[in-house]
Amino acid sequence: MLKTQAILWPSLITVVSLFMYFIVTINVGRARAKYNIMPPQMTGEQNFERVLRVQQNTVEQIILFLPSLWLFSIFISPLWGAGIGTVWVVGRILFAWGYYQAAEKRTLGFGISSLAIITLLIGALVGILLPLWKIIS
Repeated sequence: MLKTQAILWPSLITVVSLFMYFIVTINVGRARAKYNIMPPQMTGEQNFERVLRVQQNTVEQIILFLPSLWLFSIFISPLWGAGIGTVWVVGRILFAWGYYQAAEKRTLGFGISSLAIITLLIGALVGILLPLWKIIS
Protein backbone atom coordinates (compact mmCIF):
# COMPACT_ATOMS: atom_id res chain seq x y z
CA MET A 1 0.00 0.00 0.00
CA LEU A 2 1.37 3.39 -0.98
CA LYS A 3 1.64 5.96 1.75
CA THR A 4 -0.29 9.17 1.20
CA GLN A 5 2.90 11.22 0.87
CA ALA A 6 4.25 8.87 -1.83
CA ILE A 7 1.19 9.33 -4.05
CA LEU A 8 1.23 13.12 -3.92
CA TRP A 9 3.41 13.42 -7.05
CA PRO A 10 1.40 11.16 -9.37
CA SER A 11 -1.75 12.74 -7.92
CA LEU A 12 -0.45 16.17 -8.87
CA ILE A 13 0.38 15.00 -12.41
CA THR A 14 -3.10 13.48 -12.70
CA VAL A 15 -4.68 16.83 -11.81
CA VAL A 16 -2.32 18.74 -14.14
CA SER A 17 -3.10 16.38 -17.02
CA LEU A 18 -6.85 16.76 -16.43
CA PHE A 19 -6.52 20.56 -16.36
CA MET A 20 -4.54 20.37 -19.62
CA TYR A 21 -7.33 18.28 -21.15
CA PHE A 22 -9.93 20.75 -19.85
CA ILE A 23 -8.06 23.61 -21.53
CA VAL A 24 -7.90 21.87 -24.93
CA THR A 25 -11.63 21.14 -24.56
CA ILE A 26 -12.34 24.81 -23.87
CA ASN A 27 -10.28 25.64 -26.96
CA VAL A 28 -12.73 23.61 -29.06
CA GLY A 29 -15.61 25.76 -27.80
CA ARG A 30 -13.64 28.91 -28.49
CA ALA A 31 -12.80 27.69 -32.01
CA ARG A 32 -16.47 26.84 -32.63
CA ALA A 33 -17.40 30.44 -31.85
CA LYS A 34 -14.48 31.91 -33.81
CA TYR A 35 -15.15 29.87 -36.98
CA ASN A 36 -18.94 29.70 -36.57
CA ILE A 37 -19.05 25.89 -36.39
CA MET A 38 -22.16 25.09 -34.36
CA PRO A 39 -22.83 21.68 -32.79
CA PRO A 40 -23.29 19.00 -33.96
CA GLN A 41 -21.21 20.10 -36.95
CA MET A 42 -17.64 18.74 -36.79
CA THR A 43 -16.12 20.01 -40.03
CA GLY A 44 -15.98 23.04 -42.22
CA GLU A 45 -12.91 25.06 -41.35
CA GLN A 46 -9.42 23.58 -41.30
CA ASN A 47 -8.30 25.65 -38.30
CA PHE A 48 -11.30 24.44 -36.30
CA GLU A 49 -10.70 20.83 -37.33
CA ARG A 50 -7.11 20.98 -36.05
CA VAL A 51 -8.26 22.31 -32.67
CA LEU A 52 -10.88 19.56 -32.52
CA ARG A 53 -8.28 16.89 -33.42
CA VAL A 54 -6.04 18.08 -30.57
CA GLN A 55 -8.91 17.53 -28.14
CA GLN A 56 -9.92 14.18 -29.65
CA ASN A 57 -6.37 12.87 -29.79
CA THR A 58 -5.75 13.99 -26.21
CA VAL A 59 -8.79 12.07 -24.95
CA GLU A 60 -7.57 9.02 -26.90
CA GLN A 61 -4.15 9.33 -25.25
CA ILE A 62 -5.33 10.13 -21.72
CA ILE A 63 -7.21 6.82 -21.63
CA LEU A 64 -3.83 5.07 -21.92
CA PHE A 65 -1.89 7.59 -19.88
CA LEU A 66 -3.77 7.70 -16.58
CA PRO A 67 -3.92 3.96 -15.85
CA SER A 68 -0.31 3.57 -17.01
CA LEU A 69 0.80 6.43 -14.74
CA TRP A 70 -0.88 4.89 -11.71
CA LEU A 71 0.18 1.32 -12.34
CA PHE A 72 3.77 2.43 -12.87
CA SER A 73 3.61 4.58 -9.74
CA ILE A 74 2.24 1.72 -7.63
CA PHE A 75 4.50 -1.07 -8.92
CA ILE A 76 7.71 0.81 -9.76
CA SER A 77 7.99 4.30 -8.26
CA PRO A 78 5.59 7.20 -7.64
CA LEU A 79 8.39 9.73 -8.11
CA TRP A 80 9.57 8.23 -11.40
CA GLY A 81 5.96 7.82 -12.51
CA ALA A 82 5.33 11.50 -11.86
CA GLY A 83 8.51 12.47 -13.70
CA ILE A 84 7.57 10.45 -16.77
CA GLY A 85 4.03 11.78 -16.44
CA THR A 86 5.39 15.30 -16.55
CA VAL A 87 7.13 14.43 -19.81
CA TRP A 88 3.76 13.24 -21.16
CA VAL A 89 2.07 16.53 -20.21
CA VAL A 90 4.87 18.55 -21.85
CA GLY A 91 4.60 16.36 -24.94
CA ARG A 92 0.84 16.95 -25.13
CA ILE A 93 1.34 20.71 -24.81
CA LEU A 94 3.91 20.63 -27.63
CA PHE A 95 1.52 18.45 -29.66
CA ALA A 96 -1.32 20.94 -29.20
CA TRP A 97 0.83 23.98 -29.86
CA GLY A 98 2.23 22.47 -33.03
CA TYR A 99 -1.09 21.10 -34.30
CA TYR A 100 -2.84 24.44 -33.75
CA GLN A 101 -0.33 25.94 -36.21
CA ALA A 102 -0.22 23.16 -38.83
CA ALA A 103 -0.87 19.42 -38.90
CA GLU A 104 2.77 18.74 -39.82
CA LYS A 105 3.99 20.41 -36.62
CA ARG A 106 2.33 17.91 -34.26
CA THR A 107 4.92 15.15 -34.67
CA LEU A 108 7.45 16.10 -31.97
CA GLY A 109 4.84 16.42 -29.24
CA PHE A 110 3.13 13.23 -30.34
CA GLY A 111 6.43 11.36 -30.26
CA ILE A 112 7.35 12.65 -26.80
CA SER A 113 3.97 11.82 -25.28
CA SER A 114 3.84 8.39 -26.98
CA LEU A 115 7.30 7.52 -25.67
CA ALA A 116 6.23 8.53 -22.16
CA ILE A 117 3.12 6.32 -22.36
CA ILE A 118 5.02 3.30 -23.65
CA THR A 119 7.63 3.76 -20.90
CA LEU A 120 4.91 3.88 -18.23
CA LEU A 121 3.05 0.93 -19.74
CA ILE A 122 6.08 -1.33 -20.12
CA GLY A 123 7.38 -0.31 -16.70
CA ALA A 124 4.03 -1.14 -15.12
CA LEU A 125 3.97 -4.52 -16.85
CA VAL A 126 7.47 -5.34 -15.61
CA GLY A 127 6.58 -4.12 -12.12
CA ILE A 128 3.55 -6.44 -12.08
CA LEU A 129 5.20 -9.46 -13.70
CA LEU A 130 8.32 -9.60 -11.51
CA PRO A 131 6.43 -10.23 -8.25
CA LEU A 132 4.14 -12.67 -10.06
CA TRP A 133 7.18 -14.53 -11.36
CA LYS A 134 8.52 -14.85 -7.81
CA ILE A 135 5.17 -16.24 -6.65
CA ILE A 136 4.94 -18.91 -9.34
CA SER A 137 8.60 -19.94 -9.34
